Amino acid sequence: MALIKSVRGFTPEIAEDVFLADNATVVGDVKIGKGCSLWFNAVIRGDVNSIRIGEHTNIQDGSVLHTLYEKSTITIGDHVSIGHNVTIHGADIKNGALIGMGATVMDYAVVGEGAIVAAGALVLSKTIIGDGELWGGVPAKFIKKVDPEQSKELNQKIANNYAMYASWYSENE
Repeated sequence: MALIKSVRGFTPEIAEDVFLADNATVVGDVKIGKGCSLWFNAVIRGDVNSIRIGEHTNIQDGSVLHTLYEKSTITIGDHVSIGHNVTIHGADIKNGALIGMGATVMDYAVVGEGAIVAAGALVLSKTIIGDGELWGGVPAKFIKKVDPEQSKELNQKIANNYAMYASWYSENE
């Protein structure tokens, strides 16, 4: 059973249909919308500031979301895929974005709608990634503009796949 913990008077608010892997952790000032999935070893730590996750978003295995005390917050939109072992620290991720495996997105960065952050990228603090842009590298730099339909198709497919994967686990209960 996932660890859901209140801290500093904040209790996580999690929609009823959210899939929580057995060892996912959600702490403090966190709100998670319907249809989301939090996978194994994911940590959503809203102990020092707020974390808001929209609907139909997946936070994959080993990812960590945290913020700066009384400064940065995290806002993640709808239909977002956060890949395995991603670190998001105080950033704003817009609808339909994809954050690749092992990427790090730092405080006050903004990842635009339908944007893609490549696996292993380091998005530095205060970086603004525009809608539909592909960024990669260390530090992350603009690579190219992605065709909006291709971006939507790819990102939507991954988000939908994770909803399907989550349904497999409820079949076993």
